[in-house]
Amino acid sequence: MCIRDRTRDFHTFTPAEPYLSLPGGVIDMTVAVHDDRRMFELLVLEGAQAGLSWDTVLSKRENYRRAFDGFDPVKMAAWDEAKIESLLRDPGIIRNRLKIQAARGNARCFLALCEERGSFSDYLWSFVGGKVKLNRLRSQADYPARSAESDALSMDLKRRGFRFVGSTIMYAHMQASGLVNDHALGCFRRAQLITSGA
Repeated sequence: MCIRDRTRDFHTFTPAEPYLSLPGGVIDMTVAVHDDRRMFELLVLEGAQAGLSWDTVLSKRENYRRAFDGFDPVKMAAWDEAKIESLLRDPGIIRNRLKIQAARGNARCFLALCEERGSFSDYLWSFVGGKVKLNRLRSQADYPARSAESDALSMDLKRRGFRFVGSTIMYAHMQASGLVNDHALGCFRRAQLITSGA
């Protein structure tokens, strides 16, 4: 896939094939997202992915939904230490104390940001001027790990207290949530997303 798996050429897939076939179904991570809760889910998953493969995290996505209260930021913000300890014993998720604590802290920061700005989605989209940023990538060597936009987003999120939101993580989040279209020029999916306005 041209966005997530830089070791495999996306063009080996055909239009009939799913992007990722994992337990729990097909996942298309490149369509423009405007839903706050879905954006928060992707933020949590990107943080969990730090240092690991994306497939590892996506294969555990349903376990995360169950364990992380459906990615409900109000419930996650209220986690106490007993909940953190129970999550550290859950074999269905990545049991990293710092990442789990960051998910709770990020839920609190998310709620504060929504209170201030009205919408997490609108806040994120403001970093790309409210429309999908189309990159013109020709080869695997053209794929950036970060951008000026992800640098600015990362810096602002960190200033607000978010954790596991470095520029590379935020660039991946921008790809996954459709803020950035990094499909290669010859990729059928690029044209589909442009045509659909996603």
